[in-house]
Amino acid sequence: MDTDKTIREYLKRTLSWEDAHLNFENAVKDLPKEYRGKKPDGFPYSIWQLVEHIRISQWDILDFTRNPDYKELAWPGDYWPENEAPASDDEWKRSLRDIRKDRDEFKKLLDDPEFDLFKRFEHGTGQTLFRQAILIADHAAYHVGQIVLLQKIFEHKK
Repeated sequence: MDTDKTIREYLKRTLSWEDAHLNFENAVKDLPKEYRGKKPDGFPYSIWQLVEHIRISQWDILDFTRNPDYKELAWPGDYWPENEAPASDDEWKRSLRDIRKDRDEFKKLLDDPEFDLFKRFEHGTGQTLFRQAILIADHAAYHVGQIVLLQKIFEHKK
C-alpha cells in the first residue's frame, strides 16, 4: 500500500465530502434567494457573508500554500464582506464558482507527488500541505454548519 497516495486521496475527498453532514454545494444548492442577505436577531452574519468568508479564507489558504511571496491579509476586515447580501445573482454565482475552482486548485497540489505533505513551508511558521488541507476542510465544515442552521431558522419562521 502506498501510504502517501492514500493520504492524498483521503485529503482530496475530505475537502468536499459529506459523510457526516452536508457539503458546501448541497448546503447552498436550493437556498432561496431571500435568505442570502438575511440575519436573524443576534446572529452576526448573513449566509452571503458566510459564503464570502469561506471563499476569501480558502483563497488565502491556497495563496499561502503555493506562493512563497504570500502577503498576509488583515484580520478580520479582509476576511469578511461588509455587505450583508450579494449585489446580484452574478456575484452570488461567481462566489460559489470561485469556491469550487479554488478547492479544485488545492486538490491539484495534493495530486502533485513532488509537493511533500509534511514538509514545512519556508515562508511559514510550521504549516504543511497536510495541515493546510485539514484547515480548509475544517473551516468550511464549521461555516457550512452555520449556513444550514440559518436556513433552518428562516424556514422555522415562515
